[in-house]
Amino acid sequence: MLTQKIYHRDTDAQRNALATNYTNNKNFAQLYSYNLCNSWQKILFALCLCVSALNLSCGSKPADLRAMMPGDSLVYLESNDLGAVMKTITDRPAFREAAKSVPDFSALNGVKLAVAVTGFETKEEPVTDESSNLKFIPHFVAAIETNAWNVQANSFTENQLGEFVNHVYGGEVVLESYTKNDGRFYEWKTTDGRKAYALVQGSVIFFANDDSSIDKCLAVKRGEAESIAKNPKITDGDRLAFGYVSPDGVGQIASLIGIYAGMEAGEETEVKTFIATVLPDILRNSVKEISWAASQTASDLEDSYSITLNPDVARVFSETMRPAERADREILRFIPLVIGSTTRYDLKEPQTAWRSMVLTASTQTTAINGKLIVAFSSSLFEPYGIEDPELFLSAVGTTLQTVTEDTDPQSAVVIAKVRDVEVVKRSIVKEINLNKPAEKFGHAELWKSDDDEFGFVLVNGISIMGELSVVRKCMEAGASNENAAAALFYSEFPKEGIQMATFAREPDAAAKLASVISERKDEDPTRQAPYFAETNFNAVGMSRKVRSDFGLIGWIITQFGNEG
Repeated sequence: MLTQKIYHRDTDAQRNALATNYTNNKNFAQLYSYNLCNSWQKILFALCLCVSALNLSCGSKPADLRAMMPGDSLVYLESNDLGAVMKTITDRPAFREAAKSVPDFSALNGVKLAVAVTGFETKEEPVTDESSNLKFIPHFVAAIETNAWNVQANSFTENQLGEFVNHVYGGEVVLESYTKNDGRFYEWKTTDGRKAYALVQGSVIFFANDDSSIDKCLAVKRGEAESIAKNPKITDGDRLAFGYVSPDGVGQIASLIGIYAGMEAGEETEVKTFIATVLPDILRNSVKEISWAASQTASDLEDSYSITLNPDVARVFSETMRPAERADREILRFIPLVIGSTTRYDLKEPQTAWRSMVLTASTQTTAINGKLIVAFSSSLFEPYGIEDPELFLSAVGTTLQTVTEDTDPQSAVVIAKVRDVEVVKRSIVKEINLNKPAEKFGHAELWKSDDDEFGFVLVNGISIMGELSVVRKCMEAGASNENAAAALFYSEFPKEGIQMATFAREPDAAAKLASVISERKDEDPTRQAPYFAETNFNAVGMSRKVRSDFGLIGWIITQFGNEG
């Protein structure tokens, strides 16, 4: 066990520093490379959960947290009942199967939380002489209505919250507390200059990694600045949680996504630079704002996203992404039961839809970059063994189904009904020699590349092409009853009017959650959490619904447990 100390200095009373010892068997100081600072995620989670240690006996009228959050926040999140959120997660059968015990979060019933991200900071930390890590640190302020008496809220802030800050920072944190802004102000500081701040007013705790963010909330509270509550996009409803990303927030997050995607894009410097430059342009110029709401259904948790697009972009997509008139179920016969994910596209005119995507993206950046996007857009179809997407999409039906293998997301195939066989053949990669005799597999014909990388199948007017091993598995599924057409969990796919639908599984999601908020029973890699998503385009942008066991809330909680 490692023993660490946290020092409290009360500057009002000029008391000597007091040392509080505690043991720590876990290193909470790990930061994410190319990601948000994970330490702050953990502190926020502790702020929520440790409130349950308070003797909840409200001493005043609950505060309207939304009315205290800055109107110019980049990102805003809220929940009006943390107890309901945690109960929804822990009541799921999948969680109870994976966890050794189910914690009692009833003390969080009625506890409200609001979080505002007011900015992002990028730091470069050298690893070696030649390399470094980028740290994306959000400047945030969290406000929590504890429903407790002021003395209890102060005790919690100084002790439980302070202790957790000390864990995150690796020990030897100095705390100064004093009267400020009609409340008790707390400032934690490490020897290397890192800081955290809190202000307790009544039953409300403000917590931030930047004291100016707390000042912004106080300015709103005094009526000197506008609150996020004035934004018409911040709505009410019967939901567990709500989130909003402003236009400025979209812009800043787009830049971070561009940097991250560029870093992950192979070894070529030119490719990294291109992606890091072009992707933010496309996102900033296409997406205006995003809203999210999480709600509980009879069988799962549903995340609803509303993505407002640039009006010109929204108009183009609403015209070119029209759904097919009829959903085709026959293709489901060729989807194996054990897969990583499968996505169905039901589009009235697939070729027109693809062309509009490419051309719209090319107009959201510079003219030179736009030409490069058009020139290299075909490469997105290379994993499927398709060299000419325009030809392929012009010769197939309105339904396309992609399948990725569980063990390798890059191992993918696309399945479609064929309207013109000869045109489809001209669209595939030259590595597949169609002049060679095809292999016979029942009623199917299979051609493959000499290196056994790609395969192309024609069977009963349906084409299957892509990574050869996955193509073979799709053929085997079609020749048996072990396929998606016979499985109840694929029943959503034939729904009319859904332009894009995805079914996938996330490995061990319940156990990951259990390890954060309880204790996992075992390390069972076969345990998977399925989810279903549907995406549609409309007159103002995109709507997306995702149904799963734990939703975005569950994913956020699991991030608090990540340490690498």
